[in-house]
Amino acid sequence: MKTPGYYEYCNRVKVISGHQVLESIPQFLQGLKAKNPLIITDKGVSGVGLVDIVLKAMGGVNLPVFDNVPPDSDLNTVREIAENYRANHCDAIIAIGGGSVIDTAKGVNILVSLGGDNLMQFAGSGKVKSRLKPLLVIPTTSGTGSEVTLVAVIADHERSVKLGFVSYNLLPDIAILDPRMTQTLPPHLAALTAMDALSHACEAYTCLSKNPLSDGDALLAIRLISNNILKSIANPNDLDARLALAHGSTLAGAAFSNSMVGMVHSLGHATGGVCHVPHGTCMSIFLPYGLEYNLKKVEPLIAELLFPLAGETVFASTPKEQRAHKAVQHIRDLNQQLYDATNGRHARNLGEIMDRDGNRQVPKEKLPEIAKTATGDGAQFYNPEDLDYNDFLMVLEHAWEGKLLGG
Repeated sequence: MKTPGYYEYCNRVKVISGHQVLESIPQFLQGLKAKNPLIITDKGVSGVGLVDIVLKAMGGVNLPVFDNVPPDSDLNTVREIAENYRANHCDAIIAIGGGSVIDTAKGVNILVSLGGDNLMQFAGSGKVKSRLKPLLVIPTTSGTGSEVTLVAVIADHERSVKLGFVSYNLLPDIAILDPRMTQTLPPHLAALTAMDALSHACEAYTCLSKNPLSDGDALLAIRLISNNILKSIANPNDLDARLALAHGSTLAGAAFSNSMVGMVHSLGHATGGVCHVPHGTCMSIFLPYGLEYNLKKVEPLIAELLFPLAGETVFASTPKEQRAHKAVQHIRDLNQQLYDATNGRHARNLGEIMDRDGNRQVPKEKLPEIAKTATGDGAQFYNPEDLDYNDFLMVLEHAWEGKLLGG
């Protein structure tokens, strides 16, 4: 592929990684002149004691904590936390959690830094024009890469859409990667969050705004995720594998934050907005379909993905003209392996996704609404192949059944 004549790359987040790095948080807060940070998290994270681990590592300090971020966080939650921040006279934010928590913290940071309670006025690209309050991020999943992205996605449940916020000022100040934070992640959540990260890296490498620097991040991310996803699920105590996954997620986040993504994310955002399906589940299902759909336009790039996905031996033994299809099939096979490793909790197609009551979370009659919503998602404009409503609907119908696009 031709090297772009012009591109931009920015990753000014300070990443602190290691097996005992939580203990260094106080010195970093001091460097940011922050004395009273608000901890933002969710019930799952606080319930398994991860907030306690962080507070203990910080010397047993007593900090205000908001632990009621929902899985699909929304505008109302952001406003509520901003009020909590102001009431406690906080001067910084520590986000402990996955993508919903981190994106929520970014939204909160907009309001407490710029004032008011109307987050909508900052939706879109480039609306946040000034630096925000100090933000430290401690991921508890290896998936979203939000710790190094300039993007936040927050739901507007009243309109059944997910709003995107894009600005370099949303980049956290510090990202802290400590494998203790992902050790308690249940296998099915470890699977879907890692596949989320894999989708970031694969789309970053194949989308229209790719560049040489994001390519390097993406390829290493794919290798780290592919080599460690099953290891970390089989043995949660393998902290080296957990840390490698965290590195892969962060690299994937840096990649797509600088190259953008494509139709996989358009479909994922739309499915999440309409049917409230977890983002990682959407990504794992749609990733092979996105790559397959784009084969005509970027087959050489997809072929190159086989090397970090499957390794040198498989790549070398696969005829050149078969490598792209082999890469797509490898991801489908990985989804099957994750389905087996999680006793069927990792969905392989849209029709398999069930809600808590055992009902289909994505009824087939909702597919037209999802397709219509996807046509308004900005990520499609970075996709190599053009899409319209009928294209989105066709892919959704195949993904619901679990059928190949060509079959």
